[in-house]
Amino acid sequence: MKAIVSAPPRIVRLAAAESTQAVAWELAAAGAPDGTVVVADHQSAGRGRRGRAWVDAPGTSLLASILVRPALAPPLWAAFSLTTAVAVAEALRRLTALEARLKWPNDVLVGDRKIAGILVESRAGGEPLLMIGVGINLAQREFPPELAARATSVALETGQAPPRDAVLAAALEEFAAWRRRLEGEGFAPVRARWLALADTIGRHVTVDAVSGVAVDLAPDGALLVEENGRLRRIVAGEIAGPGPAAGEGRTDHAARR
Repeated sequence: MKAIVSAPPRIVRLAAAESTQAVAWELAAAGAPDGTVVVADHQSAGRGRRGRAWVDAPGTSLLASILVRPALAPPLWAAFSLTTAVAVAEALRRLTALEARLKWPNDVLVGDRKIAGILVESRAGGEPLLMIGVGINLAQREFPPELAARATSVALETGQAPPRDAVLAAALEEFAAWRRRLEGEGFAPVRARWLALADTIGRHVTVDAVSGVAVDLAPDGALLVEENGRLRRIVAGEIAGPGPAAGEGRTDHAARR
């Protein structure tokens, strides 16, 4: 299928693709520049974190991948996940006035329901390269039964969906601004904003074998969980929650992605 390309930034627009991530990796292999963006109206094999499928109905979501040639050492690349979450939440807040919040490590919520997800992939060897996938639910009026209790969209929350190009422009502007801060000032400003938007901190969470109250975000992006008086560092995983605020009865909700 022929792609329509515009710049700057270079945006490759597709009616459909198996995965924007896959297309972006192909473009990277062909020498596409930093900041190249792939956008599709629909993905037939979209994927989320931990190999999960990303489900979308054609034309209802913003589905994009951003090619990043990072100016950070590989041990710091994980910060791009949290940075992108901040950028997406800020874009939604600016365009829709929704009180978008963040669930560690990079889900964007409205209430207790997921409205956006992020997938960051890297490949070792050769030139440093990251691919950042972003999926934002915009126009959905309903979800499959297995997702209905834990997913939402801008249309469901506000009664209308903003134009996808407007959301894309806002998300790319926010990402560029927060990326500059990350690469120029370090993780501290991103961490401060993530904590200000966090839905996770103060809640009882379960991540794999660790179960306790999320109390902080470490300077390297790890989640700090207090479990039976002991502080545990969680560097990777998925929260089975978010769970209630500390002191409330606990009800777990499975994550969508």
